[in-house]
Amino acid sequence: MTYKTILYEVAEGFASITLNRPEKLNAFTAELHGELREAIASAAEDVDIRALLLTGAGRGFCAGQDLNDRATAPGKAPPDLGHTLDSLYNPLIRSLRALPKPVVCAVNGVAAGAGANLALACDIVLAARSARFIQAFCRLGLVPDSGGTYFLPRLVGHARALGLALLGEPLSAERAAEIGLIWQCVDDDKLAAEARKLAGLLAALPPVGLALIKRAINAPSANDLDRQLDLERDLQRIAGRTEDYREGVNAFLQKRKASFKGR
Repeated sequence: MTYKTILYEVAEGFASITLNRPEKLNAFTAELHGELREAIASAAEDVDIRALLLTGAGRGFCAGQDLNDRATAPGKAPPDLGHTLDSLYNPLIRSLRALPKPVVCAVNGVAAGAGANLALACDIVLAARSARFIQAFCRLGLVPDSGGTYFLPRLVGHARALGLALLGEPLSAERAAEIGLIWQCVDDDKLAAEARKLAGLLAALPPVGLALIKRAINAPSANDLDRQLDLERDLQRIAGRTEDYREGVNAFLQKRKASFKGR
């Protein structure tokens, strides 16, 4: 399928989605939202795709909302940003979190506003050493959205979350990795290869097990310890009945590479 604002490729068991508005630092438009949503749905439905890699073309990952779409003429009512979130951003974030496949994000260059929080919605985030994360909302009189107020305090704690959100200062990739905002900072020239290597590794692991791990790790914010222990029990029961689990045990005992089928 041909897209105008993204690139979509399937290889080695995983799908790659590249935001492709480099002249605008891959800023969001309604068209980009629509194509990204369609590509994620396509990856979700394809049983041969076991992982997803998300990145951006050019010198930036995503600069957030394209403000050219937000300009209002004098006397004209401002846009309903709540409706924008309900119809575009929130479904996007929910789809990434609910996707039963691991999502790797490779952040090249700036990730600002909703672009930063799009990255944080992914499961494993790698960033080029030159990348910067910016919670730019405060500069426009807005509240961090696209999950920003959810992800930030859970990843870096209350104090750092408030500092990032209230000040809107750029955070380097190296510092982001140090404080636990992202998984890893890598040299710029190694980002693409490292991200593809990681996505390929995930694609080779038991897909049902990874889906259950993702579900379990994402649940604790709504659970106390007892509920989380019960959830782990229920998910482990499902995982233990899969063919992949038996294959993993047999491969380990037989000292051979496992061949997982997603069953």
